Amino acid sequence: QVRLVESGGGLVQAGDSLRLSCQASGRTSSTYAMGWFRRAPGKEREFVAAISWNGLSTYYVDSVKGRFAVSRDNAKNTMYLQMNSLKPEDTAMYYCAATYTSLSSKYYTAGNDYYYWGQGTQVTVSS
Repeated sequence: QVRLVESGGGLVQAGDSLRLSCQASGRTSSTYAMGWFRRAPGKEREFVAAISWNGLSTYYVDSVKGRFAVSRDNAKNTMYLQMNSLKPEDTAMYYCAATYTSLSSKYYTAGNDYYYWGQGTQVTVSS
């Protein structure tokens, strides 16, 4: 199994940037796709970004396209989410997720596709 730990959240002002990290440990020798989700207070969990095992395929929710960038360093077993031009509506708990796959270029956007989840890191953007 894979254990995921997020870090990098915090309180920032609108327009600022943050970089979230997701450190994977455990059975990381197998190929796994990863993704970022978020949950704002009183709202459903929302897909944010996904990345394939080889890092060549990525996908974003429309609301973050052009502002967020997902990447990964498999040598460090770490996925990143660079968040620029943050808005108050980006305020949420951010979770990383992982799922084993035999398809190195495939990403997943549905929460039900992911088997492993981190505990989350809070991002708060003030106006």
